[in-house]
Amino acid sequence: MSEFSCYSCVLLLVVLGLSAGSCCYGFGTFGFDINHRYSDPVKDFLTVDELPAKGSPEYYSAMVHRDKIIKGRRLATANEQTPVTFLDGNETYRLNGLGFLYYANVSVGSPALSFLVALDTGSDLFWLPCDCSSCVQGLGTPDGQTIDFNIYSPNASSTSSKVPCSSDMCDQQRRCSSSQSNCPYQILYLSNGTSSTGVLVEDVLHLTTNEDKTKAVEAKILFGCGQVQTGSFLNGAAPNGLFGLGMDNISVPSTLANENITSNSFSMCFGHDGIGRITFGDRGSSDQGETPFNLRKSHPTYNVSITQINVGGNAGDLDFSAIFDSGTSFTYLNDPAYTFISESFNNMAIEKRHTSDSSDLPFDYCYELSANQTDFKYPVVNLTMKGGAPFFVGDPIVVVSLKSGDVYCLGIVKSDDVNIIGQNFMTGYRIVFDREKMVLGWKASNCYDIEASNTLPVRPPTAVPPAVAVNPEATAGNGNTSHISGASPPMASQSTKMKTLSYALIVALIPFFALI
Repeated sequence: MSEFSCYSCVLLLVVLGLSAGSCCYGFGTFGFDINHRYSDPVKDFLTVDELPAKGSPEYYSAMVHRDKIIKGRRLATANEQTPVTFLDGNETYRLNGLGFLYYANVSVGSPALSFLVALDTGSDLFWLPCDCSSCVQGLGTPDGQTIDFNIYSPNASSTSSKVPCSSDMCDQQRRCSSSQSNCPYQILYLSNGTSSTGVLVEDVLHLTTNEDKTKAVEAKILFGCGQVQTGSFLNGAAPNGLFGLGMDNISVPSTLANENITSNSFSMCFGHDGIGRITFGDRGSSDQGETPFNLRKSHPTYNVSITQINVGGNAGDLDFSAIFDSGTSFTYLNDPAYTFISESFNNMAIEKRHTSDSSDLPFDYCYELSANQTDFKYPVVNLTMKGGAPFFVGDPIVVVSLKSGDVYCLGIVKSDDVNIIGQNFMTGYRIVFDREKMVLGWKASNCYDIEASNTLPVRPPTAVPPAVAVNPEATAGNGNTSHISGASPPMASQSTKMKTLSYALIVALIPFFALI
């Protein structure tokens, strides 16, 4: 078995043990729950002490380190259908310790085997560890036991078939010895020689309708039989598979739409507590905000245009493009957008700015909180998308625990290339990736009651740091996204009674992998 860090193993084990939720169904929507790897449900389930404390500098440095790696990757008219979900449910889990990605259990093959896969809108190909000579075979638990992973094998599934080089889906035919050879694949990532290599196969992905959980749906899916994983995949990054959600024809949403199982759209809901939902075939609601995608001819991504940034009432007309990427922890902006938003925020901040060397924190704009301070205010951050729809950012700040005391930081990192709207800006929203209308949609949601949250108006929600868990019972239908008429207030309030994040975790959560 490949060796990797104990806490990464433990976190994966937690996700495997968490119960799955449910969702809804039409010309086809399917969903499942998602959870972040450092979320409290994961930590509480295993009672793990090794994880960096939320709010510490280590926590955020880990996230930003991971982001800087992953953001460089090669960004990556139907009948009325019913949404569908994975066989085990539509709940997903945000696992911070495994790269701040969202994970879900998927069932593949006959007989069906379950795999814990990372969900990534920046990648296209779905791959699983398969007859592998180099892959993670299992997880270690705090008490020294080992939980084995399922490893896929085409020979063990009666519904499996290998994809020949003659197939239109085979992109690497130049590596084939003949047209009937098995089609090879290789995906290279930017993180320390990280890659997945193997052959393409087809098998069934087991789904169920959202309306009737007993109604089975089997979708024939093309995916990678990952025989050799290298780099970060052997150290906790997507150790049991990666689920591609990109725009390419080989991605899972594309396949489900091409087979008329679902509409060509899906949604991801990002909960404040690290628990979310993904639903295939979800077209969103009529009152959601929307903006069109900006498609590139080569490797199209979920790229949109932002026309204005408003910080505390100070508006700047800036026209730039940014990618909505679920696999990136924080938001990354180039100049002039970065300078405008950060300096505007700094000019309105009430607390004293924290000064430290570059190794202290990955964020440039942090502010000191006094030992007895119970709450604070910070400037509201709003975006205006192409077409005029507002996108109110619920989580622009993160609270970090330093040895000298708590600070709060503007959760934006300066980028020297691509602009990315990361998971922290998407928290509190149900994001709809509508590839049929070619629009991005969004609506405020608590992710626990999707039907109820569909009716919630969009406004700047009460800010909560990413991955800070709250009581699900307290958030379900709690009305924390109630309507505010007119312009949003220039300042938002934040209580310091929340759990803060640790410095160590920041480093661990930087994006692991990026396609090149």
